[in-house]
Amino acid sequence: MSILPFITVFAVLGNLQAAGKPKVHFKTTMGDFTVELEPDKAPQTVANFLQYVRAGHYDGLIFHRVIKAFMVQGGGFDEAYVKTPTSQPIENEADKGLPNERGTIAMARTGDPHSATNQFFINVKYNGFLNHQSKSQQGWGYTAFGRVIDGMNIVGRISRLETGPGGPFPSDVPVEPVIIEKIKIISE
Repeated sequence: MSILPFITVFAVLGNLQAAGKPKVHFKTTMGDFTVELEPDKAPQTVANFLQYVRAGHYDGLIFHRVIKAFMVQGGGFDEAYVKTPTSQPIENEADKGLPNERGTIAMARTGDPHSATNQFFINVKYNGFLNHQSKSQQGWGYTAFGRVIDGMNIVGRISRLETGPGGPFPSDVPVEPVIIEKIKIISE
């Protein structure tokens, strides 16, 4: 018996499982990329993010924090560095198991583990120290809720931009602004 039918069956099953995951397309001034979300790992976080996407909240905002070999962060400020309004913070779901691997999208937050609202970041390398360790102030980690499935080279380009001060930030702001022109849902 040939192994090919088994490989085909596994490929079809994998595609069927992936078909149920929402995908969003980021159109930026540096290029486009696509993110597949993981509602089975972080349901509240995915619902929160999609709420902002549906409202057009991210359209016209910038990546305001870029740290080479770490991450790129956006979702909270416009080009004039005006902080955008947010919904209520959500509960941290970092304990659900999606690690902060290269290409994953995660929620930014303050020192309060349960303070994430609209800001997100994309890991450009494995950042294991951001993973959930314990249900303590220091151990909660950051909720990763999806991964870049196309265009990681664009995220990489953004991460390597020259940075400096900008608006209220003393450092890590791209000298050449990177604008999120639109984020749209391409499948749910």
